[in-house]
Amino acid sequence: MGKNTMVRRAMRSVLSEFPQYERLLPHVRGNIGFVFTSGDLKDVRSTIVANKVAAPARAGAFAPADVSIPGGNTGMEPGKTSFFQALGIPTKIARGTIEIVSDVKVVTAGTRVGPSEATLLNMLNISPFTYGMTVVQIFDQGNVFTPDVLDIDESVLIDRFLTGIKTIAAISLGLNYPTLVSVVHSLVNAYKNLLAVSIETDYTFDGSAQVRDLPPF
Repeated sequence: MGKNTMVRRAMRSVLSEFPQYERLLPHVRGNIGFVFTSGDLKDVRSTIVANKVAAPARAGAFAPADVSIPGGNTGMEPGKTSFFQALGIPTKIARGTIEIVSDVKVVTAGTRVGPSEATLLNMLNISPFTYGMTVVQIFDQGNVFTPDVLDIDESVLIDRFLTGIKTIAAISLGLNYPTLVSVVHSLVNAYKNLLAVSIETDYTFDGSAQVRDLPPF
């Protein structure tokens, strides 16, 4: 952890020796810190994001998630009914205390928490939000990428890789330009042509003898 200005200055001082660090400079802003590891990146990220603490709702803050108040007895005296009425929360008086008739959502994710909502949630001792560290960027072998890359399954990467290989092979065959991925197909196609010529002529070789003996379809 450190002052961002000092961190950027330190990184610029070694750019001549490690030019790849320049890719990190745009991300040194806000409340950030660096985690250095030689371990598995997924495990490290899981450890970082798992450490969270409950936090009360603050007026004017953006809500990271929907907040609902469960139905039931609140234990609050009837004089505080106005807080519920201001938010349109249906209540009734039961045994001298306020009771919420049914569950109701009071805050929507992505919107600012209003003063009334914050006050009511604090009165009910509801701390709906959590605060903790998140992973912003990952720097690995000179490359910078967002943490959602870690969520890509290995099977997806293999499928995309195979799709790219098939595309290159198809283009190479279409252009008659041999590449490492198309040469196998070229050899197979050439062998098929040899078999076709052998079947239509009297020329026979070891591979075509078995094909010539097959019954017609």
